[in-house]
Amino acid sequence: MQLRALRYFVTLAREKHFARAAEACGITQPTLSSALAALEGQLGKRLVERDRRYIGLTEEGRAMLPWAQQLLAAHEGMIHSVEALIGPFHGEFRLGAIPAAMPCIGAFTRAMLTAHPGMTLSVRSQTSREIVRAIEAFEIDAGVTYLDHERPSNVIVVPLYPERYVFVTASPGSTSEVSWQDVARHPLCLLHQGMQNRRILDGLLSAHDLSVAPRATADSYIALLAMVRSGELATVMPDHYLGLIEGASWACVRPIVMDVPISRVGLIVGDRVPLDPIAAAALGCARGMAGEWATD
Repeated sequence: MQLRALRYFVTLAREKHFARAAEACGITQPTLSSALAALEGQLGKRLVERDRRYIGLTEEGRAMLPWAQQLLAAHEGMIHSVEALIGPFHGEFRLGAIPAAMPCIGAFTRAMLTAHPGMTLSVRSQTSREIVRAIEAFEIDAGVTYLDHERPSNVIVVPLYPERYVFVTASPGSTSEVSWQDVARHPLCLLHQGMQNRRILDGLLSAHDLSVAPRATADSYIALLAMVRSGELATVMPDHYLGLIEGASWACVRPIVMDVPISRVGLIVGDRVPLDPIAAAALGCARGMAGEWATD
């Protein structure tokens, strides 16, 4: 059984589209279809339901998928283990990150690429739930996500920093602290409820017997800042994003009084034995970053 055919199968299961899967694998669609047909012939089972287009995996395909994912991950881990002994790591390191943590990705990228110059790094913006699912499916090597509100399971964790929030408007005025009651009185734009940051904010408001119905929602802080800059709406965001609006004449930033525990953000990798040396390298870089932030 060829690993190449297994990789095509796993990619198709992820992309759910023949053309996109072929593009992701860097091959033509006929080549993909031919390899899958050969794999099905070898197993004597149909793995993919199709009628000129991808319909889904068969029962046999769904049963095979997690084993195919593990086989491919084991092959990569074997290569990384040998590389760790004879020279620098090569290949792509895949990192998922929640939008709230994107400002810290630059520091992690610098640390990882400095320690392992033979590697490239691919960052995906994902929700916390997508990160956990992608780690379980071996689709990413690590994730930067929340650690406390909806605790990820079966992972190794390195806490990086506690998340603090600021209130941002386009109205000039005081920069003193505001309460959650002050925040709730403004027309707001916030992340949508599929994002854990929004669920955390809803919980913080609920702890003060408050609830909000935002006038607009988005899945990125860049979009929220664009809405705020229009002058009609305000938003709540992590203070790590302040670098994006530092010196902006239109922005009024005010810290929010926090009288309940603050969520931590950290790096997670799958808790597996043996641990892929690339995952171990990521944990080492994260521990170094956490130490630097602890002294800030």
